[in-house]
Amino acid sequence: MVVTEESKSAAGMDKENQPSQKKGSSKSKVRAPPNRKSPALLAAMRQAKQAHKKTSPKDTLVLNPFQVAEDAKNVVQGPTAMITEPRMAEHFCFWDKGYPECPERLTQTVERCKELALVDRCLSLEPYSATHEDVLAIHTEKLINLLKSTDKSKNWDELEEISSKYDAVYIHPVTYEMAFLAAGSATKLVETICKGEAQNGMALIRPPGHHAMEDAFCGYCFFNNVAVAARKALDNGWAKRILIVDWDVHHGQATQQQFFNDHRVLYFSVHRFENGEFWPNLKESDFNFVGAGSGAGCNANVPLNKTGMGDADYLAIFQYLLLPLAHQFVPDLVLVSAGYDSALGDEKGEMNLTPALYAHLTNLLSVLANGKLAILMEGGYCLRSLAESAAHTLRALLGDPCQPLGNLPAPSESICESIVNTLYCLRPFWDAFKHHPTVKDERANEMKIHFPEVIWKGPNEPPATVFATRDCYPIQSEEFKSSVNARLDSLISGYNLNAAPHKLGLIYCETMMQHANEGQSTHVESPKRISAIFERHKEYELLDRCHILKPAKITRDKLIKVHSESHVESMRRTSEKSFPELADFAQSFNSIYFNKDTYKCAELAAGCVVKAVDSVMQGECRAAAAIVRPPGHHAGTSLPCGFCIFNNVAVAAQHALDNYNLERILLVDWDVHHGNGTQEMFKKDPRVLYVSMHRYDNGTFFPANISTQEAEAANADYVGSGLGEGYCVNVPWNKKGMGDAEYLAAFLQVVLPISYQFNPQLVLISAGFDAAIDDPLGGCKVSPEMYGLMTRWLQGLAGGKVVMALEGGYNVTSISYGFTMCSKALLGDPIAPMTATRATPSSSAISSIRKTQLAHSRFWSCLGFFNYCLPYRDGEVVMGSYDAKTDVDELDQALSSLSLSSSISPGVSSTQSPVDSDKPGISEASTSQGISSSAASSPDGETIRHDSTDKAPVQTLEDYLRELQSQGDEFSLVVPISDCPHLDRVEPLPENGLDINQNCGACEKENHAENWVCLTCYEVMCGRYICGHMKMHSEQHSHPLVLSYSDLSVWCYGCESYVDAPALHEAKNIAHIAKFGTEKPWTYGEIKMV
Repeated sequence: MVVTEESKSAAGMDKENQPSQKKGSSKSKVRAPPNRKSPALLAAMRQAKQAHKKTSPKDTLVLNPFQVAEDAKNVVQGPTAMITEPRMAEHFCFWDKGYPECPERLTQTVERCKELALVDRCLSLEPYSATHEDVLAIHTEKLINLLKSTDKSKNWDELEEISSKYDAVYIHPVTYEMAFLAAGSATKLVETICKGEAQNGMALIRPPGHHAMEDAFCGYCFFNNVAVAARKALDNGWAKRILIVDWDVHHGQATQQQFFNDHRVLYFSVHRFENGEFWPNLKESDFNFVGAGSGAGCNANVPLNKTGMGDADYLAIFQYLLLPLAHQFVPDLVLVSAGYDSALGDEKGEMNLTPALYAHLTNLLSVLANGKLAILMEGGYCLRSLAESAAHTLRALLGDPCQPLGNLPAPSESICESIVNTLYCLRPFWDAFKHHPTVKDERANEMKIHFPEVIWKGPNEPPATVFATRDCYPIQSEEFKSSVNARLDSLISGYNLNAAPHKLGLIYCETMMQHANEGQSTHVESPKRISAIFERHKEYELLDRCHILKPAKITRDKLIKVHSESHVESMRRTSEKSFPELADFAQSFNSIYFNKDTYKCAELAAGCVVKAVDSVMQGECRAAAAIVRPPGHHAGTSLPCGFCIFNNVAVAAQHALDNYNLERILLVDWDVHHGNGTQEMFKKDPRVLYVSMHRYDNGTFFPANISTQEAEAANADYVGSGLGEGYCVNVPWNKKGMGDAEYLAAFLQVVLPISYQFNPQLVLISAGFDAAIDDPLGGCKVSPEMYGLMTRWLQGLAGGKVVMALEGGYNVTSISYGFTMCSKALLGDPIAPMTATRATPSSSAISSIRKTQLAHSRFWSCLGFFNYCLPYRDGEVVMGSYDAKTDVDELDQALSSLSLSSSISPGVSSTQSPVDSDKPGISEASTSQGISSSAASSPDGETIRHDSTDKAPVQTLEDYLRELQSQGDEFSLVVPISDCPHLDRVEPLPENGLDINQNCGACEKENHAENWVCLTCYEVMCGRYICGHMKMHSEQHSHPLVLSYSDLSVWCYGCESYVDAPALHEAKNIAHIAKFGTEKPWTYGEIKMV
């Protein structure tokens, strides 16, 4: 968008609309605009502009922070597609009727989906047979022709003979046709989803596919259904980045092989391994196989080394590993190889996943790729468990509530070790994992120091060439089968599959606008806050999709359940006072105003939230949203506070406890201010889990700045009191600017793990939107779509019983979009795509999250995972490879095939970045500064390796050096990022310039070997290999960017990466002149002058 004075006004940025006050504080100092251009920088830019001889536009282009939300206006929940073919049941093992991969796997699953009336709700797709070309893109002509030769053959001896040449395979006369149908139907489903004809979908197909290799049948699989579909999607441009999640209990080694070198596909597999003792008994199934070439970092294996894994273990894998990875990868399509052989009672998996767990996994994935999610059936051999689990998966795709998982234990020690092993091997490629504790953590001596180790207990002899075709599977005892059925009976009878008739109840009353500050019309707690939200719902055509609830006032008896009678009476009397009296009365409280309608509006606000709770608990609505004011979460038992009169959500929570016999209510408060009133009311009550993410600023942000007691109560180490210990969870942000990446980290590392273990019966959200981007009080950067994502994940709890009530939020544009995206999430609309989650959470945020985990680890065993600390250095584990050649052989061969026509020598600048922006890595980095073939170190001494290999028809020296990046320091590459979020911390140069011979300001001895200059205050300090004073300086003063006087590189402590951007040119140029006597060339391409 082009910013003009008119558009500034429309966006609420005009001066008249700026607030004149903050909660509990005076107007703060306004920071100077970032990236101020000095004359030297402008001169360099003009010189570069002349060299390019191009004109620049006159307008400044900036990103509309609400563009994604605006684009989501007409994006609503689409149909769920389903594709299957009854004839696939004709494929069976003729010579062994007890073979596990049997027709009943399909027929019973489809029948269960019909019993639950799920099939009729789906968009039915006609089965489709894959083309020869589609299958040939994955498999060899020879393999296809071999299967074709068996088509309609009745020579059973010959069919069994051919089958015996492949591991765990049987061939039937219809196998050829059914294999093409399975692969084609998977492709048809994916095409339907990618083209927007369906939101998501499920393919109930067989034979399965993920073991089928390029040139071999394997493990009941003939053609690799998911690989064929993924390749077709990539080749046809339906998707550019695909996440394949394989939750079958057996490793989908063939899918891994297909995409091992392809950065466009992130393959993530959770499978039983037992250090190689479990089928398919392959070393490539271990955690150290992370991809190669351009696909390095895009292959993730989570090997399960023990049986008996349950729901808590798989949730930990998703929360701590898969979801952070996926949000940095940002796929535009998600495919699931959905085997159900980890489900309870499966003879092969011997795991204990409940049917409901698969719905939760599906819900967690649904926030990715704009909801484009295709589930393709793979294995699963306990027929009843398979059918029930697949049905729950389909229910989740249709938007039905997930069933509660019950009491969850801690993730097992074995699974925690598997997760940290995988995390360690992926850490060099993904920012999402670089903040996991290491042996250098200040608490390392109190933690479990874990050194990842590849342990192989599998076979070492050559693979067999002839395989059993009969009686080659485990047999369960009747007693065991009976116990499994009893457990399934208990689980199924406890599920409530009757969904409420209305997806979302919405309650609003414009009477609440009558509460207004009559002495200050521009007060931020404005009546327009709620009208703007309601109008945005109308604009997005949500009102017709919601069940409109009738507003109601709260009764006095409900108020006095959480407030003192004197407080209620004091507020009532405000309706009898004159304006001067009200103004004087308001001075008695912190950040409060009154008018004669305040009490009436406060009654309505609390009453509407209670009405919303009733609509959900009585089965009228699945979820409800209350657009109310005045807000409530600061209101205490006896005092109003922070714009709040009565504590609306607290009143509603107590009402739910009293009237619906609830034992567990989760109350999530994402308002940027700590809900001090709510926490105080329930701090001793273990029935209410209060979770808050708020700005704290080391106790200087409202309401922590009210008193020492308030500061202590809002900090990370406050956990509640008495029986309520552990039920007050605070994630306090100690700086402004927190955004999607930080809130995502808090959700995945604190909020969701604890909430799942708490197992709530109702979720209440104190939905303040003052952490939203452009809020005048919050100073944070949470996007509207992030609010939608958090809502969707919370909707997975409590059987979907979620009630959201408005708290703060003072930019009417921000709150209207934020609340609307939450409503759309509760209605089942796709979560709008986010790219901000690619960013690394700030070190300050990670520190806050760690403190919260530390405070609560004794109460919530799910947090034990974060007590594992890893080696500080990468490379302690040898990465797995399919190439058995020695390093010397590889070096000789690679060098002999190099094309030097476009190579770059060490230290020579490259004018064109070879980095593919869709690849994983620390960032989408610019290489305008040049790429050095020698190792580089950050100021604190860590060697930095950035993966940036790019596929090319002819390999250049640069390409080859990139491939060797993980083989040792001699071939490490540094690719500086260009989009560092801390560039606004660069201050103008001192008048006397830079002295590259200046000594470290903290060292007693003279030393110039490794000095760095801070680009904020221009103090000179030494690097880690001297005394490490620069790192200490950065941490103490929060000055992230520093310039090396040794090689003129710039390091950012906040991003933990090298940085190169135009804003750094001036300082680098002055240092270059001082060091070399010449100016540093402008290497940033064309700059548009304004």
